[in-house]
Amino acid sequence: MPDLKHALLDRARAEGFALARVCAPDAVPELPGRLGAFLEAGRHGSMDWMERRVAWRGDPQALWPEVRSVVMLAEMYTPAHDPMAVLEQPDRGAISVYAQNRDYHDVVKKRLKRVGRWFMEAAKPGQDLDRVGLLSAAEPPAPEIKVFVDTAPVAEKALGEAAGLGWQGKHTNLVSRELGNWFFLGAIFTTVELAPDAPGRDSCGSCRACLDACPTDAFPAPYQLDARRCISYLTIEHAGPVDPALRPLMGNRIYGCDDCLAACPWNKFAVAASEVKYAAREDLVAPNLVELAKLDDATFRALFSGSPIKRIGRGRFVRNVLYAIGNSGNAALRPVAQRLCDDPEPVVADAARWATLRLGA
Repeated sequence: MPDLKHALLDRARAEGFALARVCAPDAVPELPGRLGAFLEAGRHGSMDWMERRVAWRGDPQALWPEVRSVVMLAEMYTPAHDPMAVLEQPDRGAISVYAQNRDYHDVVKKRLKRVGRWFMEAAKPGQDLDRVGLLSAAEPPAPEIKVFVDTAPVAEKALGEAAGLGWQGKHTNLVSRELGNWFFLGAIFTTVELAPDAPGRDSCGSCRACLDACPTDAFPAPYQLDARRCISYLTIEHAGPVDPALRPLMGNRIYGCDDCLAACPWNKFAVAASEVKYAAREDLVAPNLVELAKLDDATFRALFSGSPIKRIGRGRFVRNVLYAIGNSGNAALRPVAQRLCDDPEPVVADAARWATLRLGA
């Protein structure tokens, strides 16, 4: 069904996706083994949900036996500013580029659903295909679809590589010769068989810019990540106190980390983001740590309404802010931390005491 596939990919681009490609659901037979080794080594940290759904994540057909094709789509969120500049401002917090405005899960899923609805109509038996701009008069069976954006047990990066969106770089994120690496991934599973595209080809060569950029040495080897040392994991997924040995290495990164992404030389080909909802809010590009430390639960929720930051809760976020204050080297911020030493949330109180001692030394 080549005409249906081409029309689908064209429709995806018309909806705002930068790139779309197709793979078969069984295109990554080595995935269960790779995932199993990652889990066995404990590199997933406290993300026990990965263990509970390992069978689904390792095999799309275990998740949905009827799937015959996987459409992988790239959604750009390339920053318009230098994401590393804030790291030179120790009284400010560094928030990962993707979280500086609206939650991408909601934005991408709505776009995927629009593409999916069009596809189901276009592939419907007896459809007037000329009316939807197709060249072939073939009548495929009535299709079904499922759409996923990073919240289901789907190995988006491995499938994205298999579909030809790019390749998993040495930092384990997907990199594209056409797009760089500032993009989200969405997936459309369908019961319609579509011709697969050629898989991505590794073009990292001898480059190790992303590995050398990591502040915490979270890459045991190229193409391997130990989440337990990754600042994105520590600031977002990890709920308790962070290992005191790692806290100084976090600097002023209070939600996520972009260092390995920003270091990739393929970003010279990065495509600008077209979705205005990804444009950074001015107040989140380099927010003041003192103001963030004052947040109570209500003001935290109000500030981050519609943001992915909201899901980690006030306690975890202010914990991160206090680590940044402790790393600031600015003794004038010591009273800010000291006021939170008896915070009702134990993780906040622990971080406040650490920051107070660090700034008082």
